[in-house]
Amino acid sequence: MSEDKIRVMLVDDEPLALRGLKLRLEAFPEIEIVAECANGREAVKEIRAQEPDLVFLDIQMPGLDGFGVVRALIGCPAPLIVFVTAYDKYAIDAFEANALDYIVKPVEEERLKDAVHRAREALKSKAAASRESRLIEMLASLSDDDRDRIKELINDGEWTEKQRYTERLSFKDGSKVVVLTADEIEWIDAAGDYMCIHAGGKTHIIRETMKALQQRLDPARFQRVHRSAIVNVGKVRELHPHANGEYFLILEGGQELKLSRSYKEVVARFL
Repeated sequence: MSEDKIRVMLVDDEPLALRGLKLRLEAFPEIEIVAECANGREAVKEIRAQEPDLVFLDIQMPGLDGFGVVRALIGCPAPLIVFVTAYDKYAIDAFEANALDYIVKPVEEERLKDAVHRAREALKSKAAASRESRLIEMLASLSDDDRDRIKELINDGEWTEKQRYTERLSFKDGSKVVVLTADEIEWIDAAGDYMCIHAGGKTHIIRETMKALQQRLDPARFQRVHRSAIVNVGKVRELHPHANGEYFLILEGGQELKLSRSYKEVVARFL
């Protein structure tokens, strides 16, 4: 660590979350963001190259997840780790891994301040080396299959170019965390700054953009049919053409969605 700055790296596969965390951290004068990574493999390379003091590391990432990133750093200079995730069930694993801190999305201002303060104190007291060496040791006990998978991902030069889509969405709903598999989702529509996810006869409301959700979902299974609607192709049972060039989709549950003329090329997905 330089005398005045904490060199920080951000790792998250969700562009919106990455941008939000960056904006908040830029308010701290002692923070210097040296790299941003969108997946685990890229993170391993950048950590080795940049040797940051502190990494805010998302746990849930396709391919090489946050814990896998730490395992892949065995034998390398280890930064302080703050795990970040939307899913509370990882809290115990993160604390048992002896990470510096653990933050649940959406990141609260006070929790972020606490994490930065803890990092500053740990670096000043030179406690980082011993703390992170224990982190490495605790996460080093993985199976041969896991080790081979991590090695495969790290050495795959085309990995960052391959599309990785989420198989589940997790988000807070009051005091609980809701987890939906991709197959459960019937359709998604926009309501202002929020998205309404319809699944199993229930509607779940989350704060995310339509574009961000579309990037996370496999286009072979989910298609944009309207400026403010995405549909699970597998849930469509009927397709009714309209005189003005639009179509009406009838889903398994009887819901009717409009497919606008702007997205008429999507019709081929249902034929």
